[in-house]
Amino acid sequence: MNARQIVLDTETTGLDWKTGDRVIEIGCVEIIDRKLTGRHYHVYINPERLVNPEAMAVHGITDAFLADKPLFKDVAESFEDFVRGGELVIHNAAFDVGFLNHELGLLGRPKLDVLCSGVIDTLRLAKEQNPGKKASLNALCERYAIDNTHRELHGALLDSELLADVYLAMTRGQDSLIMAEEEPAPRTDDEGGALLAERPPIKVLRASEAELEGHSRVLGEIAKANKGLCLWVAPEPPAEAA
Repeated sequence: MNARQIVLDTETTGLDWKTGDRVIEIGCVEIIDRKLTGRHYHVYINPERLVNPEAMAVHGITDAFLADKPLFKDVAESFEDFVRGGELVIHNAAFDVGFLNHELGLLGRPKLDVLCSGVIDTLRLAKEQNPGKKASLNALCERYAIDNTHRELHGALLDSELLADVYLAMTRGQDSLIMAEEEPAPRTDDEGGALLAERPPIKVLRASEAELEGHSRVLGEIAKANKGLCLWVAPEPPAEAA
């Protein structure tokens, strides 16, 4: 697992970049070694087109609000700087990755598979962990007891913050796979060679005469019951002819 992960979400003018929809908001939250660092990236973007009413009903971002916001070309470099080298964590990754790659492609800039080390799709992960159960962000917040009562509308930064908590809860078992950053240094001798840890002497328990006799007696009974075919008793050598 990459030590640095970026939980990412976007809001858009509609559902399909192939028909001209654009990104209008990006929210990112940084995780390092499975700990939230407090660093985040958040920006609103003027899409140079109108927001579809259906999308506006979901996120509440209006054309008037976006009118004075920067274009994607104005924020592309700062976005790349924040996500570069990290592993992306996205809910329904195909949607966000498709939109962001389209925006980067319009500017002739490297796409996410070049900028980042990989992508984890939490929607897919949730379906694999709990087949047949709801896997929306709200459903996962409820499943993992994460407070989302302040989520009245979708928002890229808010949703990435919630998803970060959800992802850490979903993958909590991985904590035991991460080695501590600082481990005690091994003991060494005067020449720097590693010393073996002192161990208590091994206590050897030997069978008593009575126990040995009892053991031989049981083996004899087994050999008799198996007509001399006992594997634990050496066969007697055949008697020599007179």
